[in-house]
Amino acid sequence: AWVALGLFVLGLIVYFSSNPARPDFYDHFVWQAQAVLEGRAEIAYPVTEGPYQNGYFQDVLPVAPGLAQIPFPPLPAIVLMPFVAVWGLGTNGAAVAALLGALNIVLCWVMTLSVTPRRSAALLGTLFYAFGTVAWYAAMLGTTWFLAHVVGSTFLFIAITVAVRADSAAVRGVATDGSRAIGRQFSAGLAFGTAATARLTSILAAPFFVFVGGGRSWVERAVAAGVGAAIPVLLLLGFNLVTTGEFFHPAYDYLYETEYRPQPGLVNADWAAEDPRYIPQNVGIMLAQLPISPLLDDPACALQSITLESVFDRQCPLLQPDPLGMSLLLTSPAYLLALPVLLFDWRRRLVAGAAVAVLLVALGDLSHFSQGWVQFGYRFSNDFAPFATVLVALGIARLRAGWLSIALVAASILINAWGVYWGITLGW
Repeated sequence: AWVALGLFVLGLIVYFSSNPARPDFYDHFVWQAQAVLEGRAEIAYPVTEGPYQNGYFQDVLPVAPGLAQIPFPPLPAIVLMPFVAVWGLGTNGAAVAALLGALNIVLCWVMTLSVTPRRSAALLGTLFYAFGTVAWYAAMLGTTWFLAHVVGSTFLFIAITVAVRADSAAVRGVATDGSRAIGRQFSAGLAFGTAATARLTSILAAPFFVFVGGGRSWVERAVAAGVGAAIPVLLLLGFNLVTTGEFFHPAYDYLYETEYRPQPGLVNADWAAEDPRYIPQNVGIMLAQLPISPLLDDPACALQSITLESVFDRQCPLLQPDPLGMSLLLTSPAYLLALPVLLFDWRRRLVAGAAVAVLLVALGDLSHFSQGWVQFGYRFSNDFAPFATVLVALGIARLRAGWLSIALVAASILINAWGVYWGITLGW
């Protein structure tokens, strides 16, 4: 508990101090929360006068004069509603993201303690997630897209932890009451389905709860978790149907047709917004995209000497994040610590379930025409980071938290600190 408190305080300090201004330029969910409190699903748009404006918003679907819908699942807006009820449109969603991000560190600590008895491995895995992945960038920035990642991760950590603990109890013979085990698995599924109402692709991780959880067989685990997950997912589909007339929100298709397809070279005009043919080009961003070097590429910077200070030089930096994204292997090299577990322990249900979850969620995100713009690292990795952290923690435990684990986690933290610096410096 004391470690959890320390991690929470550390998270608050790091996340808030990383972005002290927190301009929250894109705050779609604040406007949506305000709209729901006023009894409608549509936000006021475009608002171009007064202290709070949104005429510059991207990703909106005008539906009537002065009204528009946003395509994002509504859970982040629901989370913001208590804050908006007090502070109205002045609510700073970015500050809420930093607060929830710190909470996610504690939830990660609880999760890693559930997957390995080695506290050193659990702590190192938690520090990796908190400051060595783009979870740091998402929590400290907290604009619309990043807030959704933070909120989704909160419920994924809860779901994984409940399922793992229920599974461990069943293995030890502690949970002899079958109904209690099924109830725990139902709760895990409920939290998992709730995560999907923040980030839709999270639902592709469903096989994890077939491999892992309370129940005497994979069928019992699947049914219990599936029933739990179905409740929030059906509520989301019902919300879409009532507010748009369709089960799947039409805004993304509208934006794809009106904003992206007309721009030659940006997307393939013959492909849908979600199309597996985008995977080959997008996997290059996720695994191989490199930073850019203005110092070497810009003729105006060509005569400047290369020094340690040039890494942070705002005019002619030696290296700068590519706004298109950067390879996970560069930004979070400690993900490589999952390899020993995948190679030697793949028969374990926990390992197999986490690996399948990571793979399926990644494929779902890679099928999207856009991988996120103006970002450090690969922000879609937030969708599978909780499952990947399970593998990393197990890998660290297998290596007994040795020098290699510490070095890779430390490198990941330093690289993400560099990315956060540039994200704020460049106004991303």
